[in-house]
Amino acid sequence: MDRRTFLTLTAASLAVPFAAHAEALSYTPGLVQERLAKGETLFLDFTASWCSTCKSQARTINALKAENPAYAQGVTFIDIDWDTYGTSELAQSLKIPRRSTLVVLKGDQELGRIVAGTGTAEIKALMDTALAAATS
Repeated sequence: MDRRTFLTLTAASLAVPFAAHAEALSYTPGLVQERLAKGETLFLDFTASWCSTCKSQARTINALKAENPAYAQGVTFIDIDWDTYGTSELAQSLKIPRRSTLVVLKGDQELGRIVAGTGTAEIKALMDTALAAATS
């Protein structure tokens, strides 16, 4: 392997975790309803930049997406800034109790929820639920 190939492959492997995170959409009013109307399965992450639990959840979500690209291909991930939208109509209609809440939606149904959970198995199970709904 020549030096150029080695450097290219190394840079690409370092970019994978960042690419997985970049796929999450930033919430704007109406986005959830628009995406649900298109038949998409949504993984909502009510997060705050200052929240350590949210950061732990994000690390786990990004690691799982890096391990299994099917998550990012089949499920629409949406980050919802708690400081901006924590009291929004969306948060109220879903009865979101706090930041660090993860919710999976498809159609008019909530398929699962985690509140302040950071366990890899728990988050993976929720992501698997989302992926199964997206592929059915």
